Amino acid sequence: MKAVALTQYLPIDVPESFLDVELPKPGPTGNDILVAVKAVAVNPVDTKVRAGWGKEPGAVENPPRVLGWDASGVVEAVGPDVTLFKPGDEVWYAGDITRAGCNSEFQAVDERIVGRKPKSLSHAEAAALPLTTITAYEAFFDRLGIDRDGADAGQSILIIGAGGGVGSIGIQLAKHAGLTVIATASRPETEAWVRELGADHVVNHREDILAQVRALGMQHVDHVAIFNDMRHWATAAELIRPQGGIVTIDDTNLPMPMETMKSKAASLHWEFMFARAMHQTPDMIEQHKLLTWIAGQIDSGNIRTTVSKVLSPINADNMREAHRLVETGRAKGKVVVEEY
Repeated sequence: MKAVALTQYLPIDVPESFLDVELPKPGPTGNDILVAVKAVAVNPVDTKVRAGWGKEPGAVENPPRVLGWDASGVVEAVGPDVTLFKPGDEVWYAGDITRAGCNSEFQAVDERIVGRKPKSLSHAEAAALPLTTITAYEAFFDRLGIDRDGADAGQSILIIGAGGGVGSIGIQLAKHAGLTVIATASRPETEAWVRELGADHVVNHREDILAQVRALGMQHVDHVAIFNDMRHWATAAELIRPQGGIVTIDDTNLPMPMETMKSKAASLHWEFMFARAMHQTPDMIEQHKLLTWIAGQIDSGNIRTTVSKVLSPINADNMREAHRLVETGRAKGKVVVEEY
């Protein structure tokens, strides 16, 4: 089968950072389904892994390694223990970082972390969503304990880094739950983007966030989501209300003073959407359930795709371009690559 892979962890401006290769087609076993991949999206985790996250600079991979953790496709075959899907079903998923990724014609993936693709979306539109949707959903509803169906309506949430992939779906999920959303954006185009997605207020994260939020008449906010990096930690700790919660997706080495958090009895939560699959937790099926729920919300018109750019076909050249765009840190929404 065709695949885009790496044999060495390299900067994206090096042509050999991605190669077009032929690899054996996998076969589904156990709870796996085999998916014919139609479209994939690129996330910051892809760029970190490709650049050598956790590896020695220039480390070599043999056989070639396939990345990619956002896909939409069609079930080709199923393993003997599969109960949720059959061949021909259209599906979407983020996958498992400990296994081969989705940048290939076919991919084997555990059915418990896969959902049925929203009927109203194309494969490219659907591929933009799984990883960021799972991340935002788990961050808000599993980690912070916000009620997804509106029992906490009227509470406030500050989303730092709201214009990116996770923030773009996070705004929509927070609004669906009835929250007042304060979103951060630093450029006119991303400010327009987050307002379009439903943000009630927009502040600039390159300026004084604390002063801007206080200027809105808010001494504290009920929840904070840090969806870029932890340089905003002190601001988040100052703004969170007593007994409120902060969730972050950043694996930081920056200092994180906790005195303010302790005095408020506030909580800090880490979100890593690969944790369930990586550790084979007993509740892996929850990702299937949440993707199914989100698909229903999309098909009902309550949530929209966050795709902003589509490249075609899926090959090494376009994968390098997609990684380059994501690495600028200035992309709004998601970059998708479709079709072989």
